[in-house]
Amino acid sequence: MARAFTPPEICPVCGESVPRDALACPGCGADERAGWDDEAAVYDDLDLPDEAYDDEPKPAPRRAPPRSRLLIGTIAVLLVLLILSLFFR
Repeated sequence: MARAFTPPEICPVCGESVPRDALACPGCGADERAGWDDEAAVYDDLDLPDEAYDDEPKPAPRRAPPRSRLLIGTIAVLLVLLILSLFFR
């Protein structure tokens, strides 16, 4: 059964681009029941900034070391402890 309603290209609630087969807006969650209609206006006259408020670049998230590196480090520490325990016997 085909849908009788197709979403708009631009969300009339938040102005976000809406994919063709979307059931709701990816930006604000609006859908046909919540306010997608032809008469809804995009709020262009609010003078909101296009970008984030701060111009500072955000630091990259810290990534966990690969498991192989973690495994090699653990084995190296265990070997050093084993050698030290044999040396001090």
